[in-house]
Amino acid sequence: MRGFLLLSLLLSTGGAAATVSQVQIGYCARLEEIGAVRAAGFDYAELRTSEIAGLSDADFERLAEDLKRNGPPVPVTYLFIPPQIKLTGPAADETQQMDYVRKALARVSRLGATTVVLGSGPARNFPEGFPRDTAFGQFAAFCKRIAPEARALGIVIAIEPQRPQESNLVNSVAEGLELVRAVDDPAIQLTVDFYHLAEVKEDPAIVVEAAPFVRHLHMANPVGRVFPLRSEEYDYAGFFDSLRRIGYRGRMSIEGRAGDFTAEAPRAIAFLRTAFDR
Repeated sequence: MRGFLLLSLLLSTGGAAATVSQVQIGYCARLEEIGAVRAAGFDYAELRTSEIAGLSDADFERLAEDLKRNGPPVPVTYLFIPPQIKLTGPAADETQQMDYVRKALARVSRLGATTVVLGSGPARNFPEGFPRDTAFGQFAAFCKRIAPEARALGIVIAIEPQRPQESNLVNSVAEGLELVRAVDDPAIQLTVDFYHLAEVKEDPAIVVEAAPFVRHLHMANPVGRVFPLRSEEYDYAGFFDSLRRIGYRGRMSIEGRAGDFTAEAPRAIAFLRTAFDR
């Protein structure tokens, strides 16, 4: 277990070199956007797990070969569980869940992923009238079931708290921390998404409390959920202050829209790198 914890720490910071270099900046991309990610200068692409899992075997092999030859690296994937696979409520089916999880994790592991973001609001939403505590227990039990599968592949599952408009379960980092502590497995950690944090008006200082479990970050300007381009456009200070306090040197992926991707991507990358050093 001690060896895994050390490996987890190294992976969450991008390996030993990342502790003395810049935070890596990536982009949450569809498969059709891989070329644009390469051209824009992002350090990596964060691809959609469910999109990768849905490929035919032949298409997946072509994707794996293309990424191997041309990049970019894919250390992180997101959109883990598709909406039709329910994690909570009376329709939750453990066999269906695990069949999908094993296929998805095997594929993203082959692409080099060591972090899989578990947001998947529609999959984890519980139906009206269903007890929230029961849904929370189902979600925690799901995380406990998939933790050994992830651990065997050197993957950490990073739970993403989401605003109520996208999920009715785990809406804040504080609630995500409650879930991670309930699961109590080093293969289950947290993604902190600034957009969701800002939407629910959560104090960015929660990042300090959650520090031992913060595996990954998502970023956007909450006004329109667009690319973050400059400090004056929004009050980012408290968030980056908290990240500096915990010495975060992992990865941050932009999950937002661009008006002009080619022009805005390099600006966003430069802004986010300097934001950690102020």
